[in-house]
Amino acid sequence: MSKLRAEHLYKVFGRRPDEAVARLEGGADRDELRANGTTAAVIDASFAVEAGQIFVVMGLSGSGKSTLLRMLNGLLEPTAGRVLFDDDDLTALSPRDLRRVRSHKISMVFQHFALFPHRSVLENAGYGLEVQGVPREERVRRATEALELVGLAGWEKSWPDELSGGMQQRVGLARALATDADLLLMDESFSALDPLIRRDMQDQLLQLQKRLKKTIVFITHDLNEAMRLGDHIAVMRDGRIVQVGTAEDILVTPANDYVASFTQDVDRSRVLTAGAIMAEPSEVLGTETDDGTRLDTERDVLAAAPATVTTDTPIIELFGPCSRSGVAVAVTDDDGALVGAVTRARLLAVLGEPDTGGGGAAPPADGTPDESRTGKKVITGA
Repeated sequence: MSKLRAEHLYKVFGRRPDEAVARLEGGADRDELRANGTTAAVIDASFAVEAGQIFVVMGLSGSGKSTLLRMLNGLLEPTAGRVLFDDDDLTALSPRDLRRVRSHKISMVFQHFALFPHRSVLENAGYGLEVQGVPREERVRRATEALELVGLAGWEKSWPDELSGGMQQRVGLARALATDADLLLMDESFSALDPLIRRDMQDQLLQLQKRLKKTIVFITHDLNEAMRLGDHIAVMRDGRIVQVGTAEDILVTPANDYVASFTQDVDRSRVLTAGAIMAEPSEVLGTETDDGTRLDTERDVLAAAPATVTTDTPIIELFGPCSRSGVAVAVTDDDGALVGAVTRARLLAVLGEPDTGGGGAAPPADGTPDESRTGKKVITGA
């Protein structure tokens, strides 16, 4: 069961929005409506977010991504379609029930921090709990724990203007975490930060996610950020979602020329991982090493491999081992068990430079990653 689902969401601003939706369903485009003074901000958006997943919505300014996010927690009412959270239809709730869901189950982290200048760091972190009516003693305890999680222990009595931009955003994140909400909505939360601080915040979020396993919808216009953070990514253009998939899906098999234009300058070696390109262990069993040693068992493959990596390892780290040996690099799970192997031919083939003399099977002709072998987050070095 998906934690969050959007089903055929539309948001139209202007005159006769219901009529506009009918026209869009009939094939009208955004420009036709705009000529009549109507703006279609989101058009027929559908997707599902699994529990514990970071789902990134990426698009340029004006693509509709922030409007979409605000429909997910009821800040904007959809013109058509519905939002289901734990299978409850948020679009059918009364205003009172919707406020209760927003205060207890859904937290939002904004781009511009949204801190109260007259409240201390601790008071800002505990504000959501105050709205919930949590007693002061518990509020202080939970806010203090949340600040410690984001690396701000010792700053509880400080004022927002005493903090750097990155630290202020950490307070905003702590405020969202303190409520222990099931769903975090993050709207361009790091885009106002300097590049180095932004990367630090991305690292912080990934570290927290490993520990807390929250369900997160993250809005960004930056492809590198989307690929670094997203378990799944939805690409938006002119109000429509044009592709949903993993970073590997979007990079290797873009749905159209628009998506391809986003990814054309991306360094595949830093985005694709060993888990995305590896062959099944059975594909290297029975082969021989350079010195004639036969690899009959998975233990033989592990013993002969020039290196052992995990599914998360970016393929840029495989170049060295593959160049030094004709034997496949072993890919293991968290318990050290063999789950796949990357040959030199397979590594070059996914980069568009197939080596017909190497061993092992190449990826499919269309470059599509085998999803049965890609179960973990993409790690990028960009």
